[in-house]
Order: sequence, then C-alpha cells, then structure tokens
Amino acid sequence: MPGTGSDDDYVRRAFGAAARLLDVELIAVEPTADLIPGFIRALDAAAREHAVVLVGGVSIGAVTALRWALDRQAAHTGTCAGVLAALPPWSGEPSGSLAAASARLTADSIERDGLDATIATMVSTSPEWLGVELSRSWRAQSRDLVAQLRAASQCVAPTPDEISTLTVPLAITAAVDDPLHPRDIAEKWSAAAPCAEVVDVGLTQWGTDPSVLGTSCARAWLRLSAAQESEPARRL
Repeated sequence: MPGTGSDDDYVRRAFGAAARLLDVELIAVEPTADLIPGFIRALDAAAREHAVVLVGGVSIGAVTALRWALDRQAAHTGTCAGVLAALPPWSGEPSGSLAAASARLTADSIERDGLDATIATMVSTSPEWLGVELSRSWRAQSRDLVAQLRAASQCVAPTPDEISTLTVPLAITAAVDDPLHPRDIAEKWSAAAPCAEVVDVGLTQWGTDPSVLGTSCARAWLRLSAAQESEPARRL
C-alpha cells in the first residue's frame, strides 16, 4: 500500500523487486477516496483469495499494514505471515507528527490555492526526485487527493502496547535523515514487537531507487522468519 498522496505505481517500484526476491505475487493497492477503509477492503479481498498474505506498505500504508495484521491476529484468522513496514510515520495519535501536519497543510493549500500552485510550491522546496514523483502522483490522485490527505492526517497508528501483541515478524525500513518519517518511530515499533528488525536507508538512496525500501524489508523478514522458525528447536 502506498503512502499519502502516492499510488499503486510507486508501490510496484518500491516492492516489485522484493516480491520477486520472496517469490510472491505483488498486489499493488490503488488508493481510494476513503483511503484507509479502501486499503482494508483490498487486504481483506487478498486474504480471501490467498491462503496467506505478507502485508506491507509505505508510510500510512505501513500503518495500515500493521493495523490489519493486528486485527487479523485478534480475529484468529491466521492469514498474515508478516509485515513489511517502510518509513513508519508515527505511533498512536498523529498529533505532533510532521507527516500528519504536512498532509493537513497540503490539503489546505490545494483547497485554497489549487493543485497547480501547490505543486509548484512543493517542487520549489523539494529535492528534484521528490518534486518529480509527487507532481506525478498528486496529479494522478487529483480527484481524491484532498480527502486522502485529510484521512491520513487523522489516522491513529498502532501503539507500542498493541504492537507488543504481534506474533508475526515485523520488518522495518527506516529513513535515517527524513524528518517526516523519524527513525525513532521505527525504533519504537521495533522495540515493542516481539520479533522485529530495523534496516536503515538514506533519503537520497531510497528516493532515487524506491526498490531499496521493499528489498530491505524483504531481507529482514527472511532473517526474522528463519529465526522464528528455529526458536522452537532451541527450546527442545
């Protein structure tokens, strides 16, 4: 699942190589106007079609992936094999998060000044690769973009107490130099989960090669899964 204002095109680039590495089918979810419920509908449909789902996402997509995994676990469905979480933006309430504030301010700007003016301002203050990427995805999502931004900015992420109940591996890719996706949030998620790993990437690194986000998560998940499988043997 993509981050706020992003789309399924980016998910294919971020997780396509990871899916090939893990030899799994990639289902790149296209965002809808209601965003989070739309993501959940897509995940539920995937779970009905496939016996086991390895769920993942970027930013608000990572939040939704983790929330869905926890909900499926609570329902005792057993359909989730793990979570690939790239660039987690916050934990618990979104208040105080720069990512949530940025989503609100962008929505305000679009409503006040229009999409073209907002894009022009964003491009003038962003690295070239980010300006190109967001210009593309914001225009692609223009009809529903404001609604998506506001929905994301109000989303409550899983808390450490909730994450502590997760029974499947949680593989996290963290940005070491992105203020919208602070590394300490990735550390907070990892510290709370019983089976988790954080892999660090730089902003320019994943900005110019989105596949780094997915492959870093995938390799961490493989290590975690192997360790989790060997744990019962160590207890015998």
